[in-house]
Amino acid sequence: MLKIGVDAMGGDFAPEAAVKGAVMALERIASDSRIVLFGDRARIEAVLEAEGCPADRFDIVATTEVIEMGDHPAKAFQAKADSSITVGFGYLARGAVDGFASAGSTGAMMVGSMYAVKPIEGVIRPTISSIVPTVGGRPALLLDVGLNVDCKPEVLAQYGLIGSIYAEAVLGIEKPRVAVLNIGEEEAKGNAQSKATYELLKADTRINFAGNVEGSHIFSGRVADVIVCDGFVGNTVLKMAEGLYRINKALGVDNAFWEAMNYENVGGTPVLGVNAPVIIGHGCSSPKAIRSMILSTEQCIRADLTAKLQRAFRK
Repeated sequence: MLKIGVDAMGGDFAPEAAVKGAVMALERIASDSRIVLFGDRARIEAVLEAEGCPADRFDIVATTEVIEMGDHPAKAFQAKADSSITVGFGYLARGAVDGFASAGSTGAMMVGSMYAVKPIEGVIRPTISSIVPTVGGRPALLLDVGLNVDCKPEVLAQYGLIGSIYAEAVLGIEKPRVAVLNIGEEEAKGNAQSKATYELLKADTRINFAGNVEGSHIFSGRVADVIVCDGFVGNTVLKMAEGLYRINKALGVDNAFWEAMNYENVGGTPVLGVNAPVIIGHGCSSPKAIRSMILSTEQCIRADLTAKLQRAFRK
C-alpha cells in the first residue's frame, strides 16, 4: 500500500480546504494508494462528516499543534513537536508514509526537508521547481523558483541533472533538452554565472544540453524542456507568469495554454534533491489545488524519483 501524507492543517483555509481536497483526490488516486491526514482529528472528522465521506476512507494521525505562517520555521519545527508538519516529517523519515505534502509554512517544510529527510548525498543544494506550460502542449520545467536566490555555477549545473531526471521520470519526456536561461542564445552571452554554468552543463554527458534559452522562448517549448536559473530569476519569471494569468482571466481569455498556468491544476512544487518526496503547495490553496498537490505527490512516489536521483549522484 502506497501512503501519501497530507498536512490537513496547512494553508490559509485549513482544515476545510485540505480535507475537501483529499476527499476530491479519492476519485483520482490508485486503488492501492492511501491518504494519511495529519492534524486535529475532531476538526478533520467534522469536515469529512459535512462532506458525507466516511472517516475510514483515510488514515488520520491526530496532532495537537499547528506551525503558523508567522512562526519562525526552524524554532517552531522543534518547539511544536506535535504539529502536523513535524509529525508528518517524522512519519516520512521512518518510511511510515511514502511522501508528504503541505500547503502550510514553506519555511517549516524546508526545515523538515533539510533536517528530517536530509539532502541526497552529493547534492550541494536542493531546489524547488515549477512546471510551466508551452504552446506546444508539452510541459517544461523551471528551476530554481525561489529556494536559492544566489547560486554558484556548480549548483546550477546540478539543477540541470536534477531537472533532467525529474522531466524524464515524472513528466515522461524522453531525453529532455536542458538549457540555461540567458539574455541571448549565443554561447558567449550572459554574465559570469551563466557562462560558467554553460561550460559545466556542456561537459556533462548525462544530460541532453541545448545551450542557452531566452526568456521569450520559455513558454514556446522550441528550445528546452528543462530551464535552469537561480531562485531570484526563477521566482521573478514564475510570479510574472502568475500575474499574466490573472490579467488574462480578468480579460475573459480562456484557452488551454492559459488554463495550464493556473496553479490549482499543478497544486504544488516538489523539493528536489532530498531523500523522500516532499511537495509544497500554495498557502492560498483551494480544495482543487490540494487535490492536484496530492496527485503530484503520488506521481513523484510512483515514478521512484528519489531513488533515481540517489543513483545519479552516487555515480
